[in-house]
Amino acid sequence: MELNIQNETSRLRAVVLGTAESCGPIPKVEDCYDPKSIQHVLAGTYPKEADMILEMEAVAEVFKKYDVTVYRPDVLKDCNQIFSRDIAFVIEDKVIKANILPDRDKEIEAIRYVWNKIENKNRIILPEACHVEGGDVMPWNDYIFIGTYTGADYPDIITARTNIQAVHAIQDLFPNKKVKAFELRKSNTDPKENALHLDCCFQPIGKDKAIIHKNGFLIESEYEWLVNFFGKENIFEITKDEMYDMYSNIFSISEEVIISEKNFTRLNVWLREQGFTVEEVPYAEIGKQEGLLRCTTMPLIRD
Repeated sequence: MELNIQNETSRLRAVVLGTAESCGPIPKVEDCYDPKSIQHVLAGTYPKEADMILEMEAVAEVFKKYDVTVYRPDVLKDCNQIFSRDIAFVIEDKVIKANILPDRDKEIEAIRYVWNKIENKNRIILPEACHVEGGDVMPWNDYIFIGTYTGADYPDIITARTNIQAVHAIQDLFPNKKVKAFELRKSNTDPKENALHLDCCFQPIGKDKAIIHKNGFLIESEYEWLVNFFGKENIFEITKDEMYDMYSNIFSISEEVIISEKNFTRLNVWLREQGFTVEEVPYAEIGKQEGLLRCTTMPLIRD
């Protein structure tokens, strides 16, 4: 398989879509990795497997409509394999295995059959000291945008997933790219004050537009850099509640076609006003785990 990912929006040809099958019982609070999941466990509103399977099948149908090759993980019993973006990601012709929470290593084995289609020299495993998840990594043509957290309390923050060592390692892997890191706001307890990944508060769309949430960025000048880069007129600013609902975590099939959650009314109206085709799907149950459409997909090939 010849991987090719240069950006977030070129025409998608092949993708890994996670699975909600056999995702296991409702977790205990102490086993949750993010404050939104904790909130839903405590409230008794944690999503049901059957509902999440239906949501993911709706996305699979959209991919079928646009003739995208879809790979699904082998189903592991009682294992949450919904968020395929967490376990690996592609930049150019290389797949990089995410050094994620140790409990989740078996998720990589479930896509081993995809991994084995890729030339050995293009399978990258970063040094152990580099922590990174795909939700924090966004190739954008000459740039690679990366969300990170460098606070001294990094080891105690369950929502800090990508460290500065990983940022440096990715810069070394792609010396011709400009790697731009952004400090994200983290909270173990308040999902409205927590940008779990960069794609939870920002995402480029089309050729030159972006969705962004200012408060997701710890350093205002880094947020301003993105606004200037895309141009204020090309930015869709989302509120704290909209970030909580995961408005920035939609997914591009091409520069013209976007998959979005059907309840994102304000965003979907704006996208259509900008000339995008919006494929609406139900994804609110999956969103209860602080991830949405970009988190559940791992693009392999774009034109």
